[in-house]
Amino acid sequence: MMRDSTNMDRIDRAILHEVQGDGRISNAALADRVALSESACLRRLRRLEQQGFIRGYVGLVDQSIAGFPDNVFVTITLHSQQHCDLAAFERAARNIPEVMECYLMSGDADCLLRVIVADARDYERVHSQHLTCLPGVARVHSSFALLTVTKKTQVPIRA
Repeated sequence: MMRDSTNMDRIDRAILHEVQGDGRISNAALADRVALSESACLRRLRRLEQQGFIRGYVGLVDQSIAGFPDNVFVTITLHSQQHCDLAAFERAARNIPEVMECYLMSGDADCLLRVIVADARDYERVHSQHLTCLPGVARVHSSFALLTVTKKTQVPIRA
């Protein structure tokens, strides 16, 4: 299974670029945009999927319209970084619907989370019912985002 982007040619890169911009693009339109026959384009697209470059296709929901206009960035310090303690924390964090992203970090805090909420009162609920109850939590520090300057969904595809 090839997963090395250095082995991709310009057509593979063009396909990745196009499907990131429109995951619902028809194969005919995609083939036209990347200057391939439909059958060759479909073969390449399926190969990119099989190799893991394309993990799936999703609809991007506007979080504000869905009732979650606020982003809160939360740093969490754990009591322990032992493997079993980290695994328990990670399992529990994955089950909180409002936690959109969770990263294990280097530096002062152990984890960084992006949490979406309706407002400050909603965040207080998530904080008290979920975040402080996560396994191994020693400290929770929260920062509300004031403005989203940029938020990308497309990974840059370099030549």
